[in-house]
Amino acid sequence: MKRILLSISCLGVLMLGACNTASTDTDSDSTTATENTTDMVSSDSAATSEAAMTDAAGATAPHATDAEFMQSAAHSDQNEIQLSKLALDKGITGMAKDHANKMITDHTKSTADLKPIAQKKGVTLPTDMDPEHKTIAEQMGTLSGKDLEKKYLEQMAMDHQKTVNTMVAHQKMTQDADLQGFITKTLPVVQTHLAMFKQHAGM
Repeated sequence: MKRILLSISCLGVLMLGACNTASTDTDSDSTTATENTTDMVSSDSAATSEAAMTDAAGATAPHATDAEFMQSAAHSDQNEIQLSKLALDKGITGMAKDHANKMITDHTKSTADLKPIAQKKGVTLPTDMDPEHKTIAEQMGTLSGKDLEKKYLEQMAMDHQKTVNTMVAHQKMTQDADLQGFITKTLPVVQTHLAMFKQHAGM
């Protein structure tokens, strides 16, 4: 009789141990699943945030080299300067005229600040618009009045958004102290331009 009771007791202990082990395994699996779900949510959120930033930016990736960045920055200055001169020649008035004059002044200064850095690195800067903006200039040349003003303000907003994002991206990549200083000095000016054009272009 004692042997039977002892056997039953042992069997009970073994079953209890198995249950506890199963419970522990289940809890572990549940915890792992929860952690994996949390990781997936975090990953999705990060991807969504990055995608949103990219969508707002257009050209957000840094240029492959510092030379490419400098050439792109000089093109950007010429785009803003020459489109602004075109808008002025076509007779824009009021606030748009004031903005155009400011673009010419500020982007001429930006190129002047970049030139000695480029010369130091042996980089030749472009002195004309890029092909895309030459086409845009032709389109703007067919407009006048409010249509011209609207196109000018919208184009400036888009261009400055790309420039801001490109500068932010390249500043994180470049190891060049001169370019770091140039971007630190120029970026706030471009950001001010962007906010100004977004406000008046209704974007």
